[in-house]
Amino acid sequence: MNINPEIREKIVLALDVDTTEEAKKLIMELKDYVGVFKIGLQFYTANGTEVFDFMKEIGAEFFFDVKLMDIPNTVKKASANIIRSGASFYNLHALGGAEMMRQSAQGANDAAKETGKKPPVILAVTVLTSISDEVLHDEFKISYSAMEYVTTLAKLAKDSGMTGVVASAFEARKIKEVCGKDFKVLCPGIRPQWSVKGDQKRLATPSFAIKEGADYLVIGRAVTAAEDRIGAMKKIYEEIEEALKQDKE
Repeated sequence: MNINPEIREKIVLALDVDTTEEAKKLIMELKDYVGVFKIGLQFYTANGTEVFDFMKEIGAEFFFDVKLMDIPNTVKKASANIIRSGASFYNLHALGGAEMMRQSAQGANDAAKETGKKPPVILAVTVLTSISDEVLHDEFKISYSAMEYVTTLAKLAKDSGMTGVVASAFEARKIKEVCGKDFKVLCPGIRPQWSVKGDQKRLATPSFAIKEGADYLVIGRAVTAAEDRIGAMKKIYEEIEEALKQDKE
């Protein structure tokens, strides 16, 4: 199979496994197909940063899915440390506010210059894909729909110097309309039609997400839990390739 670089850069593979050894095995098996590997809190709190060093050694890009939210100065320093650790992507909560996001961007970009790296991709988390309209209304007492709230937070993130946002594919088109086509949208909750749904409520297929304007697709269990992981990745590539072809017609 020929690897399409346009598709590869869109694939973010979630390393939601238990051990560093499992993560390293997945990275080596799938690195040719994956643009960025995602390390989340589940893995990090169990295993630390050994896999960060491993990915730096082999030249694999990684996204530290840490979702920072604290006072601006703390987030600025933490953001710089994340970039020094080797991450090229990381995220924070838009609900931390404009000043927190601005300080984060400053800390991260200064650290990138200091270490001779390209500017990092900094993504603001809008509304988690596990949160539905009902949860927003009933638990948080927020009267907006998820769509309305996401676009409000996305605009704040853009104005605060973020590269893009983390949002459901169902909001991607609206975010692009509000923030412009160059503002990046990373979409979790991506499940091919042939895979099984998990605990996320607002799900989308790779094809749907691409057509809605997603720049990055977070894929996890559909590949990592598959008996034939390369085969699963190839099917995802085929689905994305067809969506891109239709989008250009």
